[in-house]
Amino acid sequence: MNSEKIRHILVQHVPPTAYGYCISLWENCPFDLKLTATRQSKVGDFTSRKSIGRPRITINRDLNPYLFLITYVHEVAHHCVHLRFGNRAEPHGGEWKNVFKQLMQPLLQNDTFPAEILHLLVRHMENPKASSFADAELTRMLRSFDVNADRYTALSDIPEGSIFHFQGRYFRKGKLKRTRVLCREVKSKRNYLVPAEVLVSDVQLTLL
Repeated sequence: MNSEKIRHILVQHVPPTAYGYCISLWENCPFDLKLTATRQSKVGDFTSRKSIGRPRITINRDLNPYLFLITYVHEVAHHCVHLRFGNRAEPHGGEWKNVFKQLMQPLLQNDTFPAEILHLLVRHMENPKASSFADAELTRMLRSFDVNADRYTALSDIPEGSIFHFQGRYFRKGKLKRTRVLCREVKSKRNYLVPAEVLVSDVQLTLL
């Protein structure tokens, strides 16, 4: 991936005030950046294997600029840790947390994020988790800036017993198990653990 291609992607997906910084992260340690269709289970990932050549970062193409930016820096941090430690470091261990915090710091000191996101993000970055979705309050605030925010609802926001649509199937919401919800697929009657903060649609609220 060349400079022209990375610039073409970033100029369309990150806040304007963060564009130059995001380019500099790529220039310091180049990688391939690929946009993907919506993935409910994740918003981005980092892969480094000999079979794919240069390290690759993928990010969902439909993220709002603020979530796209956080995801981009999150995955760049993985890239930096891999360059420094190889496979010796845990995916979201201390090495990654320190690098992620360091890379995010310049973005927390300017006008890149709206105030209502910024104060939650600053708190989150004190001890960043493997996924921003583990921080329910930050997730809800970030998703309030989605273009289609009115079409989707976080699973955590609907009552237990409600029917909802997710990944092409209908489920009934069950009990919360830490950060996931035990849900039963309506058709197969099989149980699945679904992340509490995923977005679901076509919600049919329980009458109980």
